[in-house]
Amino acid sequence: MWIFTRYGFVSAACASKPDGTIDTDTIMLRARSRKHLENLQARFPDTELAKATILDSAGTDYRYRAILPKKEWAILLSELAMEQSWSNFKNEAGRYARSNKESSGYIDALHDVWSVMWRLQK
Repeated sequence: MWIFTRYGFVSAACASKPDGTIDTDTIMLRARSRKHLENLQARFPDTELAKATILDSAGTDYRYRAILPKKEWAILLSELAMEQSWSNFKNEAGRYARSNKESSGYIDALHDVWSVMWRLQK
């Protein structure tokens, strides 16, 4: 599942057990930017996500990863939905990035994704 938030972009997938099988009770949040995981950790300071070590997996499609229980991930997703108070996501993400002195790279990528998905509508 791809999740675009004002805090950044993550891909959520079930983690693997030590034997290589899928652990359907555990989520691995994967990100291409470490800052995106750090932003989510800062947003949810008293959670397993905040306590999770951000793993650096160079050479993988998502370099940065954090593992947490799926039940907690569901709660965090719900909280993200409930905090929504804007009518334009790209503008809100831009406002958040500017207020946190982050680069415009994520916002540029959001516009690229918007453009690609726009083609589906035509």
